[in-house]
Amino acid sequence: MNAQTLLGFDFGVRRIGVAVGQTLTGQARPLAVVQCPQRGEPDWRQIDMLVRDWQPQALVIGRPSHADGSDNQTSVASDSFADALGTRYALPIHRVDERLSSHEAEQRLQELGPRKRQKPGAIDMMAACVILETWLADLPA
Repeated sequence: MNAQTLLGFDFGVRRIGVAVGQTLTGQARPLAVVQCPQRGEPDWRQIDMLVRDWQPQALVIGRPSHADGSDNQTSVASDSFADALGTRYALPIHRVDERLSSHEAEQRLQELGPRKRQKPGAIDMMAACVILETWLADLPA
């Protein structure tokens, strides 16, 4: 498999964390926070710029749910966002169960120290990293 660049998204109705990663390394890094000026409706211009600048081969979106795996309000909004990404950019869309991604993101940020944790949107971007790395870890070797 050739190395591919991917963008990962941690969807939220107020803001969306974005990470970039590669299949070659299996790692991701925080990239941006996209604001949703109208609840659940992202700043598409900012996402357009990220897709144009990074030219990903696929997009990975976290899918929130309740602890038992059942859908919640954000699940439906996240699915709509994922569908809109697929339509807008004509790229493969991969969904990942994102339960506990924010918890993992908080732990990672704690390890990095208080300055990183206080950066606006830091948890959102780090959660996007966790989501993307979860998907990358499931790729066949």
